[in-house]
Order: sequence, then structure tokens, then C-alpha cells
Amino acid sequence: MSNVVNAAVDALNAKLGSFDDGTAKFVIEDEGAIMIDSDGARAADDAAESEVTLTASRETFEGMLNGDVNPTTAFMTGKLKVDGNMGLAMKLGSALA
Repeated sequence: MSNVVNAAVDALNAKLGSFDDGTAKFVIEDEGAIMIDSDGARAADDAAESEVTLTASRETFEGMLNGDVNPTTAFMTGKLKVDGNMGLAMKLGSALA
């Protein structure tokens, strides 16, 4: 996995701990994927199953992690794509904010 994914895994685990609401996957374009579930965040293969998949560029993802980018705004402006359970995506977005 890339250094970006590894750094994101560390940041997500520090911010979220475990995520007991379900399984989510972040796909960081041109970098890799991260699974988030009750075990926390970990680098994952793109083929891993999830209830919701969120896809964004490296810049958008890093902005969401550091608080510069609001996840809802990113979605509304097309910078964040959501496929699957929208309610779960909203819970994850709230946890990141």
C-alpha cells in the first residue's frame, strides 16, 4: 500500500477508533483503499466487501481528515462519491467532522 493509505489508516484509527455502525470502504484514487469496521481502519484490497464505498481524490480525503473539507460539501460538489448505504456514509461523515 502507499504511504498515503498507511498515513490515512493511522489518522482514521486515531480519530474514529472502531466504527461499530457497519463496514465502510474509502477508495483514495490512485493510492488504494481503506476498510473501516468494528476492528478499526486498515489498508484493504479494492475487492473487499462493504456496505458503503466512498471514493475521493487524495486531496479531498486528506482535507476531510484534517477538517479543511466538510464531507457533506464534498459529496454535494461531486468531490466525494458514495455508493451504497447513504445513512452509513452520513454517520461516518459525522464521525470525521
